[in-house]
Amino acid sequence: MTALDLPVRTHPDERKPAAGIDQRRRRRRREYGLFALLVAPNLLVIAVFAYWPIIYNAFLSLTDWNMIAARPKFVGLANYGRTLTDPAFHKTLWITIVFTGLIVAGSLVIGLALALLFNLPLKGRGAVRTLAFAPHILSGAAVATIWLFIFDPGYGLMRALIEPFGAEPPDWMNNSDWALPGLVIVYLWKNVGFAALIYLAGLQGLPKELDEAAAIDGASTWTRFRAIKLPLLAPITFFLLITTVIGTFQAFDVIAVMTGGGPGDATTTLSWSIYNEGFQAFNAGRAATLSIIMFVVLLVVTAVQARVMERRVHYR
Repeated sequence: MTALDLPVRTHPDERKPAAGIDQRRRRRRREYGLFALLVAPNLLVIAVFAYWPIIYNAFLSLTDWNMIAARPKFVGLANYGRTLTDPAFHKTLWITIVFTGLIVAGSLVIGLALALLFNLPLKGRGAVRTLAFAPHILSGAAVATIWLFIFDPGYGLMRALIEPFGAEPPDWMNNSDWALPGLVIVYLWKNVGFAALIYLAGLQGLPKELDEAAAIDGASTWTRFRAIKLPLLAPITFFLLITTVIGTFQAFDVIAVMTGGGPGDATTTLSWSIYNEGFQAFNAGRAATLSIIMFVVLLVVTAVQARVMERRVHYR
């Protein structure tokens, strides 16, 4: 027997690394199992109430269904073809874009102006902040009811304000030229307090030494605001831009109470058109198609905003 034929014995210490690896693998599997057990209920709720409705809505957009027939009739992309070539849809989309643009621009500009005012050391600013934010927490129906009284041309508050000057108030909600501006005023009154509060939190979190150093160097108040505060508030602006766009596109409650999409179709936005098609005309396929189109528009707008702003937004 030669040395090559002798059996090779493994020292007990040489088996320890392999045993340690097995233990780590078992521990990791137990941790993954516990993680899956804890996360599974949340994932199930999200899948059932978030992702499944989107998937089913996408399926309905490919069908013709009046919500009464036993089964939807599959029609493929016919709903998309009819919708995208419909002049009424083009007008609805334009109204939605104009309405959203006015709300977003007004919320950011007025909200920032109010935040700068609220940040000043004035007496009673706490009460003023509360009053400014209060409309945001009110229900849309309550806000709409209040403003229906204010806009009433016969006995509303608006008439009492302008009648002493010899002017007649317009019939806001029954005039196609004034209905959309009226809704813009209402939504700004309801949402601008939220933007002001978020901007105020951002202003109070800015490093004061930068502003003080610029003031010592002789920079004016406007220069300090434009060159220091506004760039540092870019993350706040980005957040408000995305949330306001998404929220305004989905605006429904105030429109339902104040105008019902009218007069005519002067205030018919995408969200109201979805409701009208689904629950008044009972055309589930068309309503689902409009929903998917709105989803895609919001997805594209958000992606573009994120792409453009990621080069201009710098987080401290």
